[in-house]
Amino acid sequence: MLNRNVYSKLESLNPTGSFKDRGMTVAITCAKNFNYSVVIAASTGNTAASASAYSARTGMTVVLILPRGKVAVGKMGQSYLHGARVIELEGNFDDGMKAVLELYKKYGTIYPLNSFNPLRLEGQKTIAYEIVEEIRVSDFVIVPVGNGGNIYAIWKGFMEMRDVGLIERVPKMIGVQAKGASTVARTIIESKDELMIKENPETVASAIKIGRPVNWRKAIRAIRISEGSALEVTDDGILSAQKDLARLEGIEAELASASTLAGYKKALELGIISLSDVVVNVITGHALKDPDIMLIYKTNSVLSNSSNIIDTIIRLIPTDYISNS
Repeated sequence: MLNRNVYSKLESLNPTGSFKDRGMTVAITCAKNFNYSVVIAASTGNTAASASAYSARTGMTVVLILPRGKVAVGKMGQSYLHGARVIELEGNFDDGMKAVLELYKKYGTIYPLNSFNPLRLEGQKTIAYEIVEEIRVSDFVIVPVGNGGNIYAIWKGFMEMRDVGLIERVPKMIGVQAKGASTVARTIIESKDELMIKENPETVASAIKIGRPVNWRKAIRAIRISEGSALEVTDDGILSAQKDLARLEGIEAELASASTLAGYKKALELGIISLSDVVVNVITGHALKDPDIMLIYKTNSVLSNSSNIIDTIIRLIPTDYISNS
C-alpha cells in the first residue's frame, strides 16, 4: 500500500474512462446551443473517445484527426463505436492540431473541441472542486501534462475557490511529463520563457506524447504561480508506476496517469515533497484504454490441461501456505 497521505483522484470513472468528459460535456453543450452541427478535434485518443460519445448523444457529426498507428487500440475502438469520422494522419498529434487551428481560423463553421477552446477547461476545473469536497486542500496536486490544459484548469478551479473564500490556500501544482516529450518540464527546469519544443516526441505514454502543447503558457503559469514544480520521468518509471498502482492499490491507470505516481516518487527523491505532505495524484484515464500494454505484465500465467490442473494450481500458490495447511 502507498503512503496514506497520497490520494488518487480517479478520473477514469467518467463515462468514457478519462477526465476529458468533464470539458467535453461543456464544449458539446455549447456547440449545440451555438447551432453547430459539425465538430472537430485532433487527439492522441482520449479526446477522440470523449468527443465521439458526447457528439453521438447530441446527434452532431464529429471529425477526428488521429496520428496513424500512434493511438491506443481502446481509444480507437471507442471512436469507431460511437460512429466518429476518423482521419488517420501520417504524422503526429501536433500536425493534427495545426490542421484544426487552421480550419477553424479559415472557416469558423466547424466547432473545435481541443483544449484551446476555453469552455473545455471550464469543465475540467471541476476536478479541483471534487478534491476540496473530499479532502479539503492538499499540499500538492500532481497532474500529467500533455497539451497543458488540465493542470491549468485544475489550478484555476482552486484559485477561484480561494478568491471567494471557500479555501484558504491553493496547493502547489506539479506537472509530470515523459522524458521523451518533456516540453513544459524542460522549459521550467531550465527557467526559459519560450517553450522548448520536441519535434518528434517519443514515449510509451501515448496520451502525453505531444511536442508542441497548445496550452503550454497556461500550464507554466499554473505551476509557477502556485510555486509548484515540473518533472520529467522515464518510460521505465512510468511502467513501474502503472504496475505499482495495480498491485498495491488495485487501481487500473493508463500510462499517462501512472506518470503521476512516477512523478511523486521522483519528487520524494529530490526533496520537493516529504512523506508528511498530503498529495493528490490525478489518474486521468483507465488502463483499459490501452489493453495491449497490460499484456507485458503476463508473468504469473502458465499453461495447463484438465489432467494436471491441481498440480498447476499448487505450483502457483506460495509453498509456505501449502505446507502449513
